[in-house]
Parts: sequence; structure tokens; C-alpha cells
Amino acid sequence: MTAYQHRVRYHEADAQGFLFNARYLELADVAMTECFRTLGLSYADLVAGGTDPSVVSATLTFSKPARFDDLLDVTARCTRVGTSSFDLDVHVTRGADRIATIQLVYVNVDAATAMSRPLPEDVAKVLRSAADVQ
Repeated sequence: MTAYQHRVRYHEADAQGFLFNARYLELADVAMTECFRTLGLSYADLVAGGTDPSVVSATLTFSKPARFDDLLDVTARCTRVGTSSFDLDVHVTRGADRIATIQLVYVNVDAATAMSRPLPEDVAKVLRSAADVQ
């Protein structure tokens, strides 16, 4: 599981004073990048090696609001690895409070053709090893 911290900035809050709902996908995107970094794979190296993950599905569940200046812990864990796709579960917490859960499905794409392509075997192997999935 990979973690990073995010402090809610003033411009990220909506009129209610809550972290705006669309910002949660930004947190999840950073979590994905940090997940790969923790696994020893920089994003630039992934793309150079044929891995270009694109979100094809996102399910967000909000439990409590986050507010300006809250310090959030964001964790990501790979839960499934397929031939050309993988799933990440992202959890956003503030201390013991669950703020949001984000379930993401990524598909590896060829940016030139906008078509899916298999994950490189070395990347799939690292994801499977970290997630303890087959």
C-alpha cells in the first residue's frame, strides 16, 4: 500500500467549504503515480516502456467532508491485474476518519491509436507481487 499526504488548499474548497468532489480524482491520480514510484517505477519510465494507464471507470464513495487546511492521508492499493488493465483502491482519511473511497479501473493504452494494449509483463509482475493477486 502506498501513501502520501495532501493538505487541502483554499482554492480546492467549494462554496460549502468542503474539498470539491472533482478534486478527489486528482488525489487518486497522484496516488496512482506514487504507487508506481513506491514500486520502483517512475511514470516516465512506464510510458517509455509501453505502459500508459488511462482511467476507464471510477467509483467514488464519500463518507465525510474534508475542509480547507485538513491534512489528508491518501493510500492506494492494487487489487486486480488483468492482461491490459488493473484496479486500484484509493482511501482518503483524516486521522481515524474515512473521508472517501475511490475504486479505479485503469486500462493500458497506446496513445497513438487510442486502443488498449497488454501491460508489459514486467509491470504486470510488479503489480501482482505488490498486490498479492494473480
